[in-house]
Amino acid sequence: MLHTGLLAEQIALERDQLRGGREKLRNNTAKLEDKSYASASEYGISSIDTLLPLVIAVMKDTNNRIHEGKTGVSFAEIKHFLVDLEFEVAAAIACKVTIDMVFSSKPRANLVQNVTDALGTAAENECMLSHYERNVPGLLHTLKKNYWHKACGTEQKVKVIRTLMNRYDVDHWKAWGIKNRIKLGTWMLDSVCKASQWFEKELRRTGRKTETFIVPTPDFLMIRNSVMYQAELFSPLAWPMLIPPNDWTEKGGGGYVFNEIMDNFPFVRRGDPTLIQGEKILAFVNQIQGVAYTLNPFIVNVARTLEERGHVVGKFVPIVDLPLPNKPLDIDTNKDSEMEYRRATARVMNENAQQFKRSCRTRMTMNAVAVFEDKEEFYIPWSCDYRGRVYPIPNLLTPQDTDFGKSLLLFKQKAFMTPAAEGWLRFQVATTKGLDKSTREERDKDTLQNHEVITRIATDPIGNIGEWENVDEPWQYLAACHHYYHTCILCDWNYTNLPVAVDATCSGLQILAGLARDASTARLVNVLPSDKPQDAYKTIAEVAKPNVPESIRPHMDRKTTKRTVMTVPYNAKPFSNRSYIRDALKEKEVEISKEELTETVNAVRAAMNEVVPGPMRVMKWIESEVGKAIDRGARELRWTTPSGFKVRQKLMKKQLETVELQLLGRCKIKIATQDGDKVDKSHHKNATAPNLIHSLDASLLALSATRFNAPLAVIHDSVLCRATDMDTLSAIVRETYMHLFAEHDYLTSWAEQIGAESEPPIIDTLQPESVIESTYFFC
Repeated sequence: MLHTGLLAEQIALERDQLRGGREKLRNNTAKLEDKSYASASEYGISSIDTLLPLVIAVMKDTNNRIHEGKTGVSFAEIKHFLVDLEFEVAAAIACKVTIDMVFSSKPRANLVQNVTDALGTAAENECMLSHYERNVPGLLHTLKKNYWHKACGTEQKVKVIRTLMNRYDVDHWKAWGIKNRIKLGTWMLDSVCKASQWFEKELRRTGRKTETFIVPTPDFLMIRNSVMYQAELFSPLAWPMLIPPNDWTEKGGGGYVFNEIMDNFPFVRRGDPTLIQGEKILAFVNQIQGVAYTLNPFIVNVARTLEERGHVVGKFVPIVDLPLPNKPLDIDTNKDSEMEYRRATARVMNENAQQFKRSCRTRMTMNAVAVFEDKEEFYIPWSCDYRGRVYPIPNLLTPQDTDFGKSLLLFKQKAFMTPAAEGWLRFQVATTKGLDKSTREERDKDTLQNHEVITRIATDPIGNIGEWENVDEPWQYLAACHHYYHTCILCDWNYTNLPVAVDATCSGLQILAGLARDASTARLVNVLPSDKPQDAYKTIAEVAKPNVPESIRPHMDRKTTKRTVMTVPYNAKPFSNRSYIRDALKEKEVEISKEELTETVNAVRAAMNEVVPGPMRVMKWIESEVGKAIDRGARELRWTTPSGFKVRQKLMKKQLETVELQLLGRCKIKIATQDGDKVDKSHHKNATAPNLIHSLDASLLALSATRFNAPLAVIHDSVLCRATDMDTLSAIVRETYMHLFAEHDYLTSWAEQIGAESEPPIIDTLQPESVIESTYFFC
């Protein structure tokens, strides 16, 4: 029975979530206004979405009237400055900078001259970069790559480019001058005012002087206040809970206690709220959100020490404030010393600013640790996406966190150690170290041979940081070493509660192999038993090797093909295949021409047709049948998964014009030009195979979990449990896969649900019951 004290504590925590969310929103808005960046606030983003198409129309109308010989003389004088800017870009700059300046908290920022100068300067900077992009694209790219990430803010980026360009013999940018900038800015501001009626002039008398400021109209202030009020309703922080979350029911309403919080988190994200989900999926989500966790004090203490020392390990990035350089003694008399001091100071300030950004996730995590480290246990509310995959509602202290975030978690419920548990803890140590492609025997052997290293790490992690900070998953490896040391080396613990993870092998191909009943593919992705893990990426690389350019053959290995092979089941096209292969070769310092890259991509895709024929045929058939369904008039696709989850895939076409700005925060603005009431056939064809796969791997885990009576967590196509329970869970997952594809011909059932016109391409060489004996199905 729930203790009333815990309920009161949870209610207090949720009140803090509501209050903290509002304060965070308000503080962020104030900070943006302090930095003259109000366009990035909630009301700024919303206002620009509404305002942008209207301003574009006004600007185009002005241009048309000039061509018709009507008014617009003042614009005619400055029009030639905009040769490098389209009206969409000019309008985006006008909207953004106007909101930035009008709502800036800096004194006199909204003085008319300051607003128009800022508008003209922003337009000139954009034109300057377009000029260099057109005349010296290679040099501009190099300067951006080498210097922009070190610069803080738009103004400094412009100064960097202008200064460095002046050092080279190029066609230099001819400055417009303040008079022309203000003329252009005046026209841009006038366009914004005409389009919206949101801004007006206000005369202010100071002594004998009268000045003109730009201020928001009462109408716009009402809109702004309404937007912020709505934003506050959706701003609560999402934390873990101190009590078991409320169960989800057919009517919804699970998770947190307060409706003000839960209203922001529906059971199905981006789904159809009218669909009633089945009992099995509800039971699954209620089961995993009923699992209690506790923080790992060993990891917390190590993190605190490294935070104090400013030591970065993997995804753990504490704030490191580098000290500013000392002023040279001759700074007042030596210009060279003064310049070098300024440059050194700028470098340090830029580095500190970048480090502060990089440390954001770590700071948020450590703040959450401070809230929950003294709690005996906590719980995580979960929900589904529209395909049935489950995700934690909080984004901190969950099994789907970063490597550091995951390492902080232990299951609250402990289990007695067994010989099987020792084996799985050895597995966890070796896997997090980086031996995830090795056999069980090799992983066991590596852990057993490294007891001395594990002991040093567990007993003195700071003094032996070099032993663990550079492995694949350093924080989970550290947690595994510490747990293994106490349970299997020192043996002063007779229990285990460390989450141990096993992953599906190329989940997309495993699901497609089951749908097509394709034995050759099933064997490659460890659905069928073998004495060591199979490697589909390596096999496909070897088959493709004879057909790639000779210069590329020495580099054709699993690393070169992995991302392509992994993503093709999710309908990745040749264009993305090209970037994956090019990036993989680039890591090996291998340059490849466009022609060679095309030949290599074609060879890899041809090898996949040969090596994994069933999945490739199924994906082609799905794409064809989805296209036919849309042609018949279907406006959406619906199917029910084996777990009873109802999927609704509704993808409507929105014709968008994209405006990309190189400056102003490098913002990318999309302008909707139509209401979006047409079905997006192309998107449906590309999205259905991936969404079907995701809905089925979600079903596999949901059906497995409801047969499992122990603490459990999931990460997409991965499962986590205690080492004592892993043999049981692995057997259940294999059995569930067998039932899913042996007792049911789901592809035929799915074909009926979407009204397919042809029979699915089932090869029928796989006996799914063989998966029962597969050691490496999940490993």
